[in-house]
Amino acid sequence: MCSKFKPKFNSIKHNIQFRMSKKIENLTPQQIVNELDKYIIGQKEAKRNVAIALRNRWRRMNAAPEMVSEIIPNNILMIGSTGVGKTEIARRLAKIADAPFVKVEASKFTEVGYVGRDCESMVRDLVEQSVNMVKLAKKETVKAKALEVVEDHLLDILIPPVKDQKETGFVIEENKKEIEDYTESLLNEKTREAFRSKLRNGELDHRKVEIDVQAAGMPNIGVMGGPIDDMSMMNIQEMLGGMMPKRGKKRKLTIAEARKILLEEEAAKLIDMDEVKEEAIWKAENLGIIFIDEIDKIANSGAKSGGGADVSREGVQRDLLPIVEGSAVNTKHGTVKTDHILFVAAGAFHVSKPSDLIPELQGRFPIRVELESLTEDNFYQILKAPKNALTKQYIAMLEAEGVTLSFDDEALRELARIAFEANSEVENIGARRLQTVMSHLLNEIMFDVPDNIVMDSSITITKELVSLRLSGLVKNRDLSQYIL
Repeated sequence: MCSKFKPKFNSIKHNIQFRMSKKIENLTPQQIVNELDKYIIGQKEAKRNVAIALRNRWRRMNAAPEMVSEIIPNNILMIGSTGVGKTEIARRLAKIADAPFVKVEASKFTEVGYVGRDCESMVRDLVEQSVNMVKLAKKETVKAKALEVVEDHLLDILIPPVKDQKETGFVIEENKKEIEDYTESLLNEKTREAFRSKLRNGELDHRKVEIDVQAAGMPNIGVMGGPIDDMSMMNIQEMLGGMMPKRGKKRKLTIAEARKILLEEEAAKLIDMDEVKEEAIWKAENLGIIFIDEIDKIANSGAKSGGGADVSREGVQRDLLPIVEGSAVNTKHGTVKTDHILFVAAGAFHVSKPSDLIPELQGRFPIRVELESLTEDNFYQILKAPKNALTKQYIAMLEAEGVTLSFDDEALRELARIAFEANSEVENIGARRLQTVMSHLLNEIMFDVPDNIVMDSSITITKELVSLRLSGLVKNRDLSQYIL
C-alpha cells in the first residue's frame, strides 16, 4: 500500500474498530445468553459457548497490540439432530453482534464437478453480505441530505424554476424586467415551498411524473473455451460493465415510486464506495460468522476409506481446511483474510462421528457442543415464549384481517403433545414439526378469512378444537412411512 494512503486507512480502521468494539462491549456473555433466550428454548450449553465466542472478539480487539493478531477464534462444532436450534443460534448471534453471517451446506461442495473447488465462495458471499450491510448503514447517514436533493429534483419537474434573463434572449427595459423577474421569482419560490410541504405530507404521492432512470446492469456474459472460475468471471463482468456507458431511460411513475428510485440513486452518489469496501472487509475479517451445516455429510462414515464418494468427501474437507485455518481469499472487493472469521459447523452425526473428519479439520473446531433433543415441555415453551413464536405469527397475520386469534393454555399443551408424539413415531424433525401441526390446525381458518369470517370477530383455539382438527393426523401418522 502506498505510504500516502496509510494514515487515511488506519484512521478508518481505528474508527470502525472503536465503533464495533463499543457495540460488543455492552454485551456480556450473560446478556448474550439472555438475548438468545428470547428466541431459542433450551440448549443452555450451546448458548454459553457461542456467547463466550462473541465476547472473545471484543477481548481480542482490546488486547495488547502485539497479541491482537495472535489470538485466534475458538470455532464451534454443534452436534444435534435437525430442528433443535443449531442454525437459529448462529443466526441470532450474528444479529446480536450486527455481524455479517452466511450459511452454507457442506454437502453442496461434493456435487459432481466441484469436489471442493468452490469452497472459497462462502467467503465471497460473506464479504458481499458485509458490503451490503455497510452500504445500508451508510445510506441511512446520508438519507436526510439525499432526500433534500430528491425533493428539489421533483419540484423542478413539477414547477420549473424561473429562467435567468440571459437565458431568455429578450432585451427589454431594464427596470421593468428587474421588477417582473423579482415578482415572478418570489411567486415561484412561494409556490415551490407550498409544494414542498405537500410533498413531505404525501399529498402528491399519487401524481405521475416522468424521470430518467438508469438502465439495469448488463446481463451475465458467457465465455467460450475452457473452464473459468467464479472469481475470474466476476472480474471480467465488472471490467466490461465499467467500460460500457451508463444508459438511462425515461419512465412515468407516481411521485411515491419516483422518490424511492431517486433516493436510492442520490444516496449511492453520496457514499464513498472505497470507504465502504474497507469497512466491509474489516467487518468480514473480524466479525464475520460462517455457519457450515451438514458437515457430517462430508465425513467418511467408516474407518476404511473407499473410492468415489469417500474420496469426494475427503477432498472437500481438505479444501475447507485452509479456509478454516486461515488464508487469503480474493474477492471482487479485495483480499480477505479468514484467520479471525468465526466458523460454526453443525451436523446430526447419525451415521458418521466427529472423529470421522480428518484430524486437521477436527483440530480447527476445538469447542464441541452436543445439543439436546427437544422434549414435550420444550415444544410447549416454543409455542408460547419466543418473540417469534408460531402462535404470535398467526395472531399477527389474522390481526391484519381484523380477526382476533387466541390460544388456550391447554390447547398449546395438546399441540406440543401431538408434535412430540409425531416426532417419536414417524421421524424426528425437531421444532419444525410444530409448523406442520399448526398448519393442519389453522389452514381452514386461514382459508375462510375474510370471506366467511367477518371482521372484528374473535377466534379462540381450545384443546377440544385441537383434538378435533388433528385427530386424522394423529390416527394416520403410522401410515405416513408407506406414503411416497
